[in-house]
Amino acid sequence: MTVHELHPEPGSTTDVFDRSAPPVLTVHPGDTVVARSLDAAGFLERQRTPGEERPRMFDGRRGHCLTGPIAVRGAEPGDVLAVHIVSADPGDWGWTTAGAKDNALNRALGLTGAPTWLLWEIDADVGTATNDRGHTVRTSPFLGVIGMPPDERGQHSTITPRAAGGGNIDCRDLTAGATLFLPVTVPGALVHLGDGHAAQGDGEVCGTAIECPMTTEVTLDVVTRAPVRGVHAVTPRGRITFGFDPDLNAAMVEALTAMVTWMQCLYDVDRGTATALASSVVDLRVTQVANETWGVHAVLAHGAVT
Repeated sequence: MTVHELHPEPGSTTDVFDRSAPPVLTVHPGDTVVARSLDAAGFLERQRTPGEERPRMFDGRRGHCLTGPIAVRGAEPGDVLAVHIVSADPGDWGWTTAGAKDNALNRALGLTGAPTWLLWEIDADVGTATNDRGHTVRTSPFLGVIGMPPDERGQHSTITPRAAGGGNIDCRDLTAGATLFLPVTVPGALVHLGDGHAAQGDGEVCGTAIECPMTTEVTLDVVTRAPVRGVHAVTPRGRITFGFDPDLNAAMVEALTAMVTWMQCLYDVDRGTATALASSVVDLRVTQVANETWGVHAVLAHGAVT
């Protein structure tokens, strides 16, 4: 196993998914990558006052500022990329903004004026973040975006999560110790990492979490068989399946269908029995409502069924 390092420099960052973009690093299955990423907006310096415009990696931001793409030798469509998250260490500053977009949710919440900003000081050693209004929260760092480009030519948004290839999943359970399984979309996988969050609630209700730079250590491997199709994960808390759709109900069905299939394999039962069992032990959670395509994840806690 080889350990590689990536830094967020002009030649190793992007704000779009593009299958034709050359990889900035090529690794073997089983290799580890220590990747630093800027915050989602690509700020090169911390804000000194809420909402202050600071130098960014990209002028005219199109999407998240991501580190990559990283190619994995031998990965082909039909395979599954296993991304094991060894560690996720946030930078010492972050930000959150509410009401930054004119959309139905913000209008329902009455957020129709200027955006509201919170600036955060992050103490990774203590595991807390304190904002400029004096509020302190516990941190639980993770990457909002781990994903691959679609198998179509051209540049694609990083904002929309996808059932194939993942991307802007924004699942707070993908912390250190978790393994995320992504269907490979393009030869080499071309995985991107970024959108560091020091803390986030399920839903990411204002569209941003505690957005921060992040140093993430991941081990990348290729799996030829997986228990379910689509994006899924094994985390310190349990097994997770995902659904993504502009219709929240459809996203729920997608996540639940995958979990029922997984439970059939785990417990060697028929589909009706797996569904009845799921009703007793599976939690359905809204992953995020901020990314145009909504996310739902189904969670089966370790040890829930014996």
